[in-house]
Amino acid sequence: MTIITSLEKIKQEIKNSSISKEVEIIAVSKTFPISDIMPLVSHGHRHFGENKVQEAEKKWSEVKKNIKDLKLHMIGSLQSNKAKKAVELFDFIHSLDSVKLANELSKRQKQQGKNLGYFIQLNLGSEDQKGGLEINDLKSFYDHCVNELNLLILGLMAIPPNDQKPEKHFKKISELNQQYNFHNLSLGMSNDYLSAIKYGATHVRIGSSIFGARS
Repeated sequence: MTIITSLEKIKQEIKNSSISKEVEIIAVSKTFPISDIMPLVSHGHRHFGENKVQEAEKKWSEVKKNIKDLKLHMIGSLQSNKAKKAVELFDFIHSLDSVKLANELSKRQKQQGKNLGYFIQLNLGSEDQKGGLEINDLKSFYDHCVNELNLLILGLMAIPPNDQKPEKHFKKISELNQQYNFHNLSLGMSNDYLSAIKYGATHVRIGSSIFGARS
């Protein structure tokens, strides 16, 4: 099965899942060379996800110059010292999770005259190895991002704990998303995207189901 066939199959599954709203498929291209990814770009797919600034810069800088409507999503943990380069390269950040990072991104945006879309990442299972804000800190962080920094917050993002059923976490984050009147929700990956869509995901981050297993 080619990556184009895989993508079209996923699109059809989403369409068949009787969800009426539009769902953005972010093709998670991290670790794959640009030669593997270009067939999807040529096919007309425009949303891609990377989790390292340096890798994304090497792969996408030239492509983005030539294809103006291509949208790059930062889905990995982002350190504030990489904010300048991230703002140059990316259109969306899915891993906004600290005041320090938010302040730095805001500063870099102003310098570059750009306005990115942001998802606030929550750490649903309080897992040390995962980035993300604790739920209790969400309100004060959101207020700071919007009122002090004027960042465009689109919605929430989360990766549920691997060893638990995702549904209860999907339900929780979906309720929080609605509470804040967000219209976007970044939720769901290759193994659980259809379930995430049932809970209101508007952006699904799909890697291995499109590109195959990573070596």
